Amino acid sequence: MNTEKIKNKFVLGVLFILPIVVYLFFSSGVNNFARLPVLTESIIEVDNWMSFNGDKVKFDNNITVLGFWGDDMKIKKSDGFNLNQKIYKRFFEFKDFQFVFVVKNENYNKLLIQEFKEELNKGMGTDLSKWKFIFGDQFQILELFKSLKSDLNLSDLMSTSTVFIIDRSGNLRGRDDDEDSGTLFGYNSSSVAEINNKMIDDVKVILAEYRLALKKNNNLNFR
Repeated sequence: MNTEKIKNKFVLGVLFILPIVVYLFFSSGVNNFARLPVLTESIIEVDNWMSFNGDKVKFDNNITVLGFWGDDMKIKKSDGFNLNQKIYKRFFEFKDFQFVFVVKNENYNKLLIQEFKEELNKGMGTDLSKWKFIFGDQFQILELFKSLKSDLNLSDLMSTSTVFIIDRSGNLRGRDDDEDSGTLFGYNSSSVAEINNKMIDDVKVILAEYRLALKKNNNLNFR
């Protein structure tokens, strides 16, 4: 077979295969090529809440994974391990990324948080400074949760396994065309499958969105 025939077959092969590859690439990750929709604007800010470390915690200018553990710290530990392994360890080095968990303001919960962070840190050596816990009473927790305007509810212990993505402007982000639930307000942290199949992808989208915005701003500043 001469060189010309080999070249012709190669070109035909590329022309045949390339459209299939492009189709599979786009169909396997639709959310990678669009902004993550805003589902609720301007949820309640938490900068006046007491925090575990005594530092001011806020949504403004941060990309936040928000969770509600209320008075259910012991039960929610397994959810925390899932999130730490699948989300936090993957993305914590992004400058403005943080985890914020809302916990009932009780002394025993403060002890449970300390135990939980120590368990997370065993043998991992991961910087846990972006794992943040804030304390509120039942009224404060309900008020914050209701400001999300989701279709979900808290348990009697003011907790849920669902976690939410809050953007740098304090807006709730999620999916408005989810194949399973239509509108996806948050992600079930007790389900490794949902974290793997949906949440990782959506966190990537919002981080990529802000990287792009930062790059554009830097380019404008140099003009």
